Amino acid sequence: MPLLCVVIEFKRQVFSKLGVWLKSPRRKPLILRGARQVGKTTLVKDFAKTFEQSILLILEKKEHYNFFEQYEDARQLVDALFLSFELNTGKKEETLLFIDEIQESPKAIKLLRYLYEELPELPVIAAGSLLEFALKDVQSFPVGRVEFMYLHPMNFAEYLEAMGYEMALEKYHEFPLKPLAHSVLQKYFHEYAIVGGMPEVVSNYSTEKQLSQLPKVYESIWATYGDDVKKYAVNDTERRVISHIMNTAHLYLDQRITFQHFGNSNYKSREVGEAFRKLDDAKVLRLIYPTTETTLPLKPNLRKSPRMQFLDTGLVNYSLRIQAELLALNDLSHAFKGSLIPHLVTQEIISTNVYNDPKPMFWVREKKQAQSELDILQVVDNTLIPVEIKSGSAGKLRSLHVFLEMANLHFAIRIYGGELSLEQHKTASGWPYTLLNLPYYLGAKIDDYARHFYRLVNDN
Repeated sequence: MPLLCVVIEFKRQVFSKLGVWLKSPRRKPLILRGARQVGKTTLVKDFAKTFEQSILLILEKKEHYNFFEQYEDARQLVDALFLSFELNTGKKEETLLFIDEIQESPKAIKLLRYLYEELPELPVIAAGSLLEFALKDVQSFPVGRVEFMYLHPMNFAEYLEAMGYEMALEKYHEFPLKPLAHSVLQKYFHEYAIVGGMPEVVSNYSTEKQLSQLPKVYESIWATYGDDVKKYAVNDTERRVISHIMNTAHLYLDQRITFQHFGNSNYKSREVGEAFRKLDDAKVLRLIYPTTETTLPLKPNLRKSPRMQFLDTGLVNYSLRIQAELLALNDLSHAFKGSLIPHLVTQEIISTNVYNDPKPMFWVREKKQAQSELDILQVVDNTLIPVEIKSGSAGKLRSLHVFLEMANLHFAIRIYGGELSLEQHKTASGWPYTLLNLPYYLGAKIDDYARHFYRLVNDN
């Protein structure tokens, strides 16, 4: 029996950013970026409903693709589109032109420049996946004539809204968080950690409320990613390496990786590295390199072994077949060798990046008999804040203590399974610091809480 997926419209947090873009006096054509199936098309279609009229082009359709083959002049193109869609040409300011799957046409990407220069009154949004590959074929990319916005899988707040947990969402947004909301939000975050944030998956789960209905959705998404990336492989060997990584990478979530013989294979470092970089470009599986710096600016050390960040934790859970196991856990910090929560918190932090696409940074010190590794280095208002993700006592935060002393810092964050609190501590050598304890589910709000409590501590 085929899987029935009921598509439900979700309000995404980035929707309001589109309104800001539209009203900007210096508006440029907007390219919405992100991996496949994170909701880019649905988002823009919803935004198009706020316009008097709209033009939707899907460049995977030959009849839409051909517009950019036939017309190289921006004004002629727009006139042809208005005529074909039978729209009022006198209402360009009230018309949204949406070019979906723009990676299919390098000519369409190039033409964005002239739409900006010659028809600035026409709002233009383009969306595409695998754009990094397509841009290599664009001879004259319109640098400075377009702007970017990034869309990610749904974060915890978006999940709460999609599931109809309205009261919980209201408490989540209260600042600072009230203690009475902790147990409910912890419960729903546990659920979110299992399901993940892929819109199609959340849509299905919000109607069925059955995990047993989700595997086919996960499988379809993951297979699509693999097929997409393999299209850009330069040879059969690279296609095989990509398939191997897609089939085994989830098993190494709990450790930093090396390319040579990755996944118990015979593949060489260069072959695995190239395949990983293609998956990184597709934003399916990101390579995050550590830094060894203790002061700003932070620079990744590409000589060190990276760790992997998958697009979505729900996809990882499915690949590991641990969703049933997670249901039985009260504290997710122990899930899959302690790697699941750091991965999900990192995903939450990434979800807040709308206007750029930075990779989060972690810190390592690798010396004989003095190994240290810190989960995240967060920069808030040009202030460096170390972040440890675990549920142990503050006295066991050894790597955090090492970093605080080396960086001459007195404020840190622990993300854990407990409640929001602020504590005063000292390292074993007597170094004083303030520790802000944040529950797992506040990962996407880490900047707000860090900014507030850092100022509070320093003002006092």
